[in-house]
Amino acid sequence: MTHAVVTGGGTSGHVLPALAIMDRLVAAGHPASELHYVGTERGIESRLLPPTGYGYTLLDVVGLQRALTRRNLAVAPKLLRSTRRAVGVLRELRPSVVVNVGGYASLPATLAARRLHVPVVVVSYDLRPGLASKLAARSAAAVAAAFPDSPLPRAHLTGAPIRPEIIAVDRSRDREAARTALDIPLDRRVITVFGGSLGARAVNEAVAALVESWAERADVFVHHVVGDRWLADAPPSRPGPAGIMYRVIGYDDRMPALYAASDLMIVRAGASTIAELAATGTPAIVVPWPGAAENHQLDNARTLTDHGAAVLLEERDLALASLQAAVGRLLERPGELASIGAAARLQGERHRGDSLIELIDAVADRSSAGAAS
Repeated sequence: MTHAVVTGGGTSGHVLPALAIMDRLVAAGHPASELHYVGTERGIESRLLPPTGYGYTLLDVVGLQRALTRRNLAVAPKLLRSTRRAVGVLRELRPSVVVNVGGYASLPATLAARRLHVPVVVVSYDLRPGLASKLAARSAAAVAAAFPDSPLPRAHLTGAPIRPEIIAVDRSRDREAARTALDIPLDRRVITVFGGSLGARAVNEAVAALVESWAERADVFVHHVVGDRWLADAPPSRPGPAGIMYRVIGYDDRMPALYAASDLMIVRAGASTIAELAATGTPAIVVPWPGAAENHQLDNARTLTDHGAAVLLEERDLALASLQAAVGRLLERPGELASIGAAARLQGERHRGDSLIELIDAVADRSSAGAAS
């Protein structure tokens, strides 16, 4: 019998929280063989899941496009077929609980769980829940919420799902080792730029302009994760050592080392990124993606920026001058950077706890007890 099926996916913003939950369930004593992931064939999970050793099923399911497009005609038929397949998967695995981390890829397994009377725990880590989370929460056994006052029913404040290796980061202790592992000089101010798994064109362009304007700065190292789809158009790396050092990379999964090595990050405001900044106490300039549904990334960002735990720079204000001013001010004021990091870590206290895993296990235990009686 499987302990838990974790479902969601499409982007790293859903896949990484799912993997975080699975890793922490293993840390809590559940064998990896009793955990299974269900996602979509089109998502980054096809790249991230195989190396983990977890069992997984990838379904042919697509999301609804907000613009009118022929692709939307395929949404319902693919959802129906994927749900039928998910029913078969759950019948074979017999999980005690299905954990929904959101996104369109979570719907087939969640609908299958409802049909088979398997309890569902919805993990809601955006301040403003997405459509899939809202739909799943209606019949869920419980909701694990990252923030207080969740609008979803049966919500428990648990914090967001963070990978154990992220929780373990100690930025003071790990700084030198992380820089050595990443081949970053110890004497440079390190800025890491990360626009999510798909990259962020507006952020990439502003940072490229910043690097060009600071070409003569011999005290700065910029590690720029541009996203694989933007890599061909990105400016070349500047290996130095004369002037600024600039490394361009498409995708980087060494996030624990990057949190430890960085003096400052420039990031989007996906829920996982915001939670990881808080959990590690990493100072950041946050540029929310304005195209996110209901502009929810701005809400995510404000969970830090309203507490002095990050600096908000909206994309409409993002330009060379504004980015240069914000980054330059922070690099010149190490005390302000330290204050932002300390405030972020204070906000991350709930993310570092075990409440989320305890809630999932409690729902699973009730399910198992009911099945045995």
